[in-house]
Amino acid sequence: MNNESRDRRTVVAAGTFVAATAVTVALAARLATPPSITVAMGDATVRAGTLGPSLRPGGAIALTIAAFAAGASATVLLVDGEPASPADRSITEPDSPTDGDGEQTAPSELLAARRSEWEKVADRLANNERIVYETVLDADGVLPQSEIVEQTDVSKATVSRALDNLEARDLIERKRRGMGNVVVLT
Repeated sequence: MNNESRDRRTVVAAGTFVAATAVTVALAARLATPPSITVAMGDATVRAGTLGPSLRPGGAIALTIAAFAAGASATVLLVDGEPASPADRSITEPDSPTDGDGEQTAPSELLAARRSEWEKVADRLANNERIVYETVLDADGVLPQSEIVEQTDVSKATVSRALDNLEARDLIERKRRGMGNVVVLT
C-alpha cells in the first residue's frame, strides 16, 4: 500500500471513529437517562416514576452500528499506526546511494565506507560499548537488541546500558519493532 492510500485510509478511519463515537455517546446517554413521569395537580407536581428505556428499536440498531463502526475504525487506526518515517523506511527500503559527486554507488561500497567510519568510532568506546557496537557493525549496522544479547557474553542489563550510552552519543538508534527493539548504527 503506498503512502497516499495509507494516508487517505487513516483520515477516513479517523473521521469515522470521531463520528461513530459521537453517535454512540449520544445514543447511550439517551438510553441511560429514561424520561420520567410527572403528574401535575394544581400547584403541586409529583414525580411518579420513570418509563423504560427511551430508545426505540431503530435507535438500538443505530447504537449497535455506531459502536461497531467506532471499534472497526479504531482497529484500522491501531493496525496502520503512523506512516513509516524516512528513517524507518531506510532500514527496509534503502534509497539508491550516491557518492559525493552524485554518482550512484553500489550498496557494498556504501557499506564499506560506513564500516570504516564506524570502526574509527569503535576505537574510542569503553569495553562493553565497543562489544555491543561491533556486534551491530558486524551485522551491517542493523540488529535486533535481543540478538545482541544472544551473540555476546554480555548480560541483558549491560547491553541495555551500553545502548543507552551509545544512543546518548548519537551513535546508534533504537527503533521499536513488535515486542523488541532494532538497533541501527547512525
